[in-house]
Amino acid sequence: MKKSKKSVSHTFEKLATYVCKITGSTPAFIIAFLIIIAWAVCGPFFNFSETWQLVINTGTTIITFLMVFLIQKAQNKDSLAIQLKLNELVASNEFSSNRLVDIENMTEEDMIIIQKYYKRLSELSKNDISLQTSHSIDEAHHLHEVKKTKPKRSITKK
Repeated sequence: MKKSKKSVSHTFEKLATYVCKITGSTPAFIIAFLIIIAWAVCGPFFNFSETWQLVINTGTTIITFLMVFLIQKAQNKDSLAIQLKLNELVASNEFSSNRLVDIENMTEEDMIIIQKYYKRLSELSKNDISLQTSHSIDEAHHLHEVKKTKPKRSITKK
């Protein structure tokens, strides 16, 4: 009987989460540290040979190679969960800009523009009398549209 692709992916996801929790624990660090100490203590018995060095190099390389994929899988899942939670907060707040719901799919240049905008909002909020005053991208866009539709006054020198 073949396992479906979804089942294999789900199994790998559970394994990645489990291994990341275990390997990120204090006991796992202590075990790894003790293995390195035991390897170092064995050095004189093996005359610090190339084989002795190869054992630790090969072991750490294999473990590192595998851990990169497991950690990345766990981080991808955590990152997605955080994005979904933030999207829910943005979408549920009537005063926030829904343009930010899908911000992770914007280009870096677009994000830098928004970052500059928020820096400007931060500067504006420093001038506000009330700490509860709020500004948003949509509010700024609305004010910009209002300014564009107002008749322009000409400035004449007296």
